[in-house]
Parts: sequence; structure tokens; C-alpha cells
Amino acid sequence: MTNVPKYQVIEGWEQAPAGYVNKNVQGVCVDSHDRIYLLTRGDERVIVYNRDGTFVRSWGEGIFTPSVHGLEIGPDDSVYVVDEGDHTVRKFTPDGEQLMVLGTPGVRSDTGYDTTKRVMKERIASITHGGPPFNLPANVAIAEDGEIYVTDGYGNARVHRFSAHGQLIQSWGEPGTGPGQFHLPHGICITPDERVMVSCREADRIQFFTRDGQYLDQWTHVQRPADIYIDQDGLVYVSSLRWNVGEHSFLNGPIRHNLPGHITILDLKGNVLLRSITEDGRAPGNFFVPHTACVDSHGDLYVGEVTYTSGVSKGLVPPDCHTFQKLARK
Repeated sequence: MTNVPKYQVIEGWEQAPAGYVNKNVQGVCVDSHDRIYLLTRGDERVIVYNRDGTFVRSWGEGIFTPSVHGLEIGPDDSVYVVDEGDHTVRKFTPDGEQLMVLGTPGVRSDTGYDTTKRVMKERIASITHGGPPFNLPANVAIAEDGEIYVTDGYGNARVHRFSAHGQLIQSWGEPGTGPGQFHLPHGICITPDERVMVSCREADRIQFFTRDGQYLDQWTHVQRPADIYIDQDGLVYVSSLRWNVGEHSFLNGPIRHNLPGHITILDLKGNVLLRSITEDGRAPGNFFVPHTACVDSHGDLYVGEVTYTSGVSKGLVPPDCHTFQKLARK
């Protein structure tokens, strides 16, 4: 039987330079040296910390749009940043030297997406067909051989597969709730046995595919999954955004009760080992809107939240509510 992990929050871990503001932590990843990378909005940058929370460097200032969105670190410690607002995926060295750009900056593909719709559900529902890269992409995963997989989710309904050198190999997905269809493909990762896991965020499910896009299976016992991470022990960490009354799941229908954001830990068969649900997401060690998570080689958990967008700006949490937390594994 898999041991259920236990954690202790480490308050004050992040030793950021004076003046740094993390209104939203869109992405968090760990490299082969257990350095922690944060992708932040307001200001838009990548921040690097040592495992003890001491600041190493930051970079990307002036490159990313205010809608920068996804972060991943490849097997060679290259850093990939998905810029939703720029319709690009950029590859960098760990020091921030740009190596490659996928997509045409500022140019979105044709998917029927209606930018005039004000409600997210209506914007997503306006997508009439899957299109080529990119229209408001969300996240990226890197295979051991360097192949690049991108969820093109906010204005598209597809996963795109690229070679390690950036050539498009294939795309799959269309709008809908059937097998291989998506309503906001968001988080993505590759399992140890090389299945591709894709979180269909606005339809409350995670789908499994072969690396060439053949549908295999799905999990529907997850809530609004934003991010997926698999650690060295094969544990799966799912970051679930909250649902508020009046919102709408494309799979489960209208939301009739507030459903708090949380982290779920599962095994690769889908068995739930731990689910951290609490209504008071403001307390240390709890989560309000967890958007991303990763685990270092010691099993410590790092969680980033989009607190400003989903909480502070709506008056649901105070301005000092956490946007990033480290939880040490006991």
C-alpha cells in the first residue's frame, strides 16, 4: 500500500528581494538541482530560489505579457514558458537566455473563438473547431526525448506535439465533452509509462492519451483540474481551482454550492490518497485557488495560486493572502 504523505507548511520560506510582488504565481517547477522556479504575474518574471528559499536570480522582465501562463523544466533543465497573451511558447536556459520560440508572437489561430464574450463559459463555448498553434495556450510538458506537448486551451481545444527542435508533428482535439474532446485543455504531463495526461479544466476531468494522441481513458473524480504533476515515486498531484455558485462545468452542469480549491494526491491508477479540502483557503497550509504544484527530490511540495485574479480582485480574500507556499514532507 502506498504511504499517504504528510506535510508541514514552512511559513516565510520565500526570501524575495525588496519590491518583488507575486500577485499570481502561475507556474512552479523544480530543476535537477532542487532549485525552485516561479512564474509570476504582476510583475511578469521567472524567479529562481534555492531549496532553502534564498533568492538566486530573476529574469524575463520585459519579455512576457501580463497574461503569461505556464512553466515547465525539461530533462536538461531548459525552461519553457507559455505566454497565453502572446500566443507563444519560449524556451530558455536556466539563466534566462532565449533559445527558441514556438508560435508567432501576437498572432492567434482561427478557431471561431469570440473575444467579445465577457463570461469565460461563453468564450469557451464559442470555439467552433480546433485550430493550429496557437490561440491562448495554457501549458507545456516535455518528454524524456525532448518532444514538446502544448495545451492550447483558452482560445483553442487542442494539444500540439512538437519535436525537440520545434517542428510541429501533430495536433489533436476538438471542442466537446466526448473522448479526445476538450473544454479548456489546461494542465499536461507525461507519465512514467509515456501516457499523456491532459486536464480538461472546465469539464472536471483528466484524459489519458498515447504520445501520438490516441485516447485511452479518463478520470472524472477530479474538480476543475488546473495542473498535473507526477513525482519520482509515481504520485500524481492535481491542483484544483475552486468553483463558485453560478459558474458552470461543461461536464457536470451548473455549480450550486461553493466548492473550495484544493490539492489532490493520487496514485497512477487514480486512487485518491489525500485531498486537502477546507473552506478557509486563507490559512497557512490551506489553498484558495491552487493553479500549479511541484515536488522536489526530498518530497517537499510547492504550490502556486492565482490569488489576485480569483480572490483579491473580487474581494473574497485580503490582499496579503498567500500566493505561494512550501510544505515540507514529514
